[in-house]
Amino acid sequence: MVKRDYYEVLGVERNATEEDLKKSYRKLARQFHPDTCGDQEKKVAEEKFKEISEAYAILSDQEKRRRYDTFGHTDGAGGFEGFGRGGFGDIFNDIFDDFFGGRQGGRRTARGSDIEYNLTIAFEDAVYGKEVKLNVPRWETCPDCQGSGAKSAEHIKICSGCKGAGQLRFQQGFFTINKTCGRCQGTGQLITALCANCRGARQLRKERVLSAHIPPGVETGTMLRLAQEGEKGENGGPPGDLFIQIGVSPHPTFSRKGNDLVCEVPIGFAAAALGAKIKVPTLKSEEMVIKIPPGTQHDKIFRIKGLGVRSLRENVTGDQLVRVKVQIPGQLTPKQKELLEEYASISGELLDVPSDGILDKMKNMFD
Repeated sequence: MVKRDYYEVLGVERNATEEDLKKSYRKLARQFHPDTCGDQEKKVAEEKFKEISEAYAILSDQEKRRRYDTFGHTDGAGGFEGFGRGGFGDIFNDIFDDFFGGRQGGRRTARGSDIEYNLTIAFEDAVYGKEVKLNVPRWETCPDCQGSGAKSAEHIKICSGCKGAGQLRFQQGFFTINKTCGRCQGTGQLITALCANCRGARQLRKERVLSAHIPPGVETGTMLRLAQEGEKGENGGPPGDLFIQIGVSPHPTFSRKGNDLVCEVPIGFAAAALGAKIKVPTLKSEEMVIKIPPGTQHDKIFRIKGLGVRSLRENVTGDQLVRVKVQIPGQLTPKQKELLEEYASISGELLDVPSDGILDKMKNMFD
């Protein structure tokens, strides 16, 4: 099988710098690494990965690149011989670390876990925002052993398996792979006597008090993120994040519809018919007076501008919607009854079914 041009394989020009070669190789190695592909694509990825690795191994070596530029593949410069320090082995280990985490002092680092915290707040706090204090449980470094897990410094020995490196190096063909030492679990150390406080766990579960700003406009289901306030990373790795899941308690008077606040206000029959000025509640504990025009119908909605909820994503504030509920009196005084009957008579509203009703007419049809 005819080999492709190495420059073409890496997608670079023939005058590419060493940095250009490394950047292109890193990108392609991540893309075609067999561990990132499914079973069906793995075979193709392995071949592609070998091809780009061979191309980089040759072009990253100045002498081999000079011979390749002069003679091409016929010089025997191709293949995997001569992979040494500064060549494919090191760059592969860099890529391997990119996939599975970095290193700190010979030990693999890992990002800390995220923490999810459920917080229930009052309806008013969701609308106007609030500064809150949170008691968040988290694993903290043991103060007695300072995270070593040992009773004292005298009880910490260098691991004999990895000689303190925390990693074991294996050569598999043209691959040089570092693997976490199973004897010391990557710490490079062995503990002969455990810390009495943490029993060798290196960490203790403690509650921290954090301040968090709840912005105006949050609602049930809103997720807030506090960066790097999660669990601590391993071996110097970055901490995780704290995610605050918001729940909002219901309000006895108000409900929410998008960025609008909704409340219901009862009015009497006369006020609805004749019009009136009525008091309505607001979430700020202040009452407002609005005008009800004559002939207002049941469930009519009136809008008060700017008394709603501030949007989380836009610089806009909703309104307060007032829904009027026309109340019909359950009992009438004799005078009220007399006046309403007079009103019905003037309006032509029939309160009694006529004796010669539709049933009588239907009966007469069959006589």
